[in-house]
This record gives sequence, C-alpha cells and structure tokens, in this order.
Amino acid sequence: MSNTTLQAIRGMNDILPDEAGLWLWFEDTVREWLESYGYRNIRMPLVESTVLFKRAIGEVTDIVEKEMYSFEDSLNGDQLTLRPEGTASCVRAVLQHNLLYNAPQRLWYSGQMFRHERPQKGRYRQFHQIGVEAMGFGGPDIDAEQIIMCARLWKKLGIRDVTLQLNTLGDSASRQRHRDKLIAYFEGHKDVLDAEAQRRLYTNPLRILDTKNPAMQELVGNAPRLMDELEDEAIRHFGAVQAILKRHDIPFEINPRLVRGLDYYNRTVFEWVTTRLGAQGTICAGGRFDGLIEQIGGKPAPAMGFAMGVERLLALLQEYGMTPPPAPLDVYVVHQGEQAQVVAWQAAELLRDAGVRVLLHCGGGSFKSQMKKADASGAVCAVIVGDDEAAANAVTVKPLRAGEQQRVAMTELQIKIKELIK
Repeated sequence: MSNTTLQAIRGMNDILPDEAGLWLWFEDTVREWLESYGYRNIRMPLVESTVLFKRAIGEVTDIVEKEMYSFEDSLNGDQLTLRPEGTASCVRAVLQHNLLYNAPQRLWYSGQMFRHERPQKGRYRQFHQIGVEAMGFGGPDIDAEQIIMCARLWKKLGIRDVTLQLNTLGDSASRQRHRDKLIAYFEGHKDVLDAEAQRRLYTNPLRILDTKNPAMQELVGNAPRLMDELEDEAIRHFGAVQAILKRHDIPFEINPRLVRGLDYYNRTVFEWVTTRLGAQGTICAGGRFDGLIEQIGGKPAPAMGFAMGVERLLALLQEYGMTPPPAPLDVYVVHQGEQAQVVAWQAAELLRDAGVRVLLHCGGGSFKSQMKKADASGAVCAVIVGDDEAAANAVTVKPLRAGEQQRVAMTELQIKIKELIK
C-alpha cells in the first residue's frame, strides 16, 4: 500500500478553522436577513433521483449533459445524482409533503451542491449555495421583493460594485415563437457558429445568446429578440417589477441576452454581477419558474426564487479586505497540580453553566507557558488554579488586557466573571 499522503479530490476543498469564522459570520447574517423577510428553513437530501434533474433542469442543458455527478445504486440499480442545484429538490420536497395545500410558502435552504466543472476562483466542484424560493405567488410583487431583499443583504455585508441585470423570458408560447425564429436566423449563419453553438442549435438555441465567443458577438447582437415576441400580460408583469424597483431606488440594467442556464425559468430573470471576481462575476441569480411545479408532477402553481454562491460572496468580501472575526472566548483556565486540575474542571463547568465561553487548558506545562497561551487566545481573562487556590476552593482571576488580578471564591466566580466580560 502506498504511503503517499492523501489529498482532497480536485475542486472539493477543505474549509479550515481560520477561514471558518468568516463562514459562520456570513451564515448568521444570512439567516437573520431571511428571517426578517418571513422565509423559513427547509433541508433536503444531497442525493436525489437522476430523473428529477433531467425533468426539471432540461436534458439538453450543460448541467445535465456534462456536469452532474450521477451513479447507479449498487444495491438496487436506482439512478442517483448528487444535487447540482437546489430548486428541483425543494420543489420535490414541497410536493411530496403537500406544503402548498393550505398556503403559499416562503422557503430557504443552504448546503453543498455538486457540478463537474473546471475549478477556478469562486467556482468549485463541491460548492455551497443559499437558495430562496417563494411558491404559490404569481404577482410581480414577489419578483421585486426578492430583488430588493438582495440589495438589502449587500448593504448588510458591505458589498459594493455590484450591478443588477434584469430580463424577461415571457411565457411558453412567446418562447416557442422566439425559438423558431432563432433557429431560422442561426441556420442562415452556420458558417459563423462555433462547435458549441452548432450543437445547441436545435436543442437549446436560446443558450447561444449567452456565448462568450468574441467571434460570435455581432451575430448574437443582431439575433431576433425575445422581447419582440412577448404577450401583453408578460409585458405588464415585467413593467410592474421595474416600477417597484424604481420606487425603491434599485438601479438595474435590462439585458436582453440574459437567459439563465436552466430550462425551467420564465418571465422575470435576474443576476447580480460584480467586476471584482474576473470572468466569474455573477454572485446571485434567479427568476420565475411558474411551470416547474407542474413539470415535476404537482398541480400548476407559480413560483419565484434565486440562489447565491457562498464561495463567490466570501471571495468578494475578502477582496474588500474583510477578515474572519476572532473566535469569541471569555475565559482561559490555567492550572497546575492534581488537585488544582480537579478545581479547574469545576470552575470551567461552573462558568459554562452561566453562559461563559471557556477554554480549559489541556496538556500540562508550566504556569508561564500556559499564560502565554491564555494571552494569545483572545480571552478577556484567565482563571488560575494552583495548589493554594485548590486548598481554599478558590481561583485567581487575572484580566488579560487591563486590571489587577484577585482571589475569588468559587461561590462568587460566576458573578465576578460576568462583571469582567460584560
């Protein structure tokens, strides 16, 4: 057997303790923000039936064709997939548990997603998303609310340099008319299409509009516009979304080439984009998916949602120089001697009973070496237990930043420490 040190799988990264502080702070901030808008948490499994994503995302999308981690269950032959996105799983859970029976639902989830992409800054094969879904809401107000929600989060996080791009994909009839015109248009310019565009021409021509190939930009710029095919109702819906955003001073750009990579979107779609992360500038995106619930097997119901990539947002925060907040610690307990260790354990548990954050020194060492560790820990004060303190059932409390040390009886310890750390 080789004794080579094992490494994490490419694109699936460890989050080390020095980094995790920023993650925890971000997750706490996001949870408070979502609760302030009335969204409730839902948690779905990492593994789903492969057919769920084929049916929801679309069999001719990049995700299904090239990026999913799919496998056969060796015990029963089921075709399974590590979830590449959260919306399909969330809709499946809502339908399976009949959550739309009594009322619309505002839901959010977080966790790992998996796509076999080329790893790069802010984009990994195992990545984390925050997903937000509002099901059972058909009006433009929920579209606008979700976009305004995002703007509020950027303020809370201190994120600048982001722009909102907005588009509408209309409804199924208008998309079909547009699709037919796109195919006819691109058929007349096959000599300009690259291999990827030719592959998509008859399966998903809308995705050609999203090409990054410089040689195709003029061709795509002159392509038929979906906006020209929209029905009056879709136009009114999109206009109402824009009107609400303007009332709330949310600037946006209309991007007619914004189509999103998933087949289930209709009407409003949006992306929040930054220029500070290179080519992978989208930090949050979503849109309306009114047909997906029926597509997966439920009764027709409207829905709107979005997702944000946690790694990209944290990379953006680090671009601004944000560092993880220090791990909160109130007390470092220093001790030496057999009886002192017994009293030190009692003191640590007594303080934890009072809600104090305590690190009890383990591993022995001199008082001097332990005090160095206490000072480096960031704790407010040290609780010191030696033979004298143990015999008196007391401790010495030493503030680590300013103040005089003093002997404190165990019966008074909770009160004294609370005074010091308040």
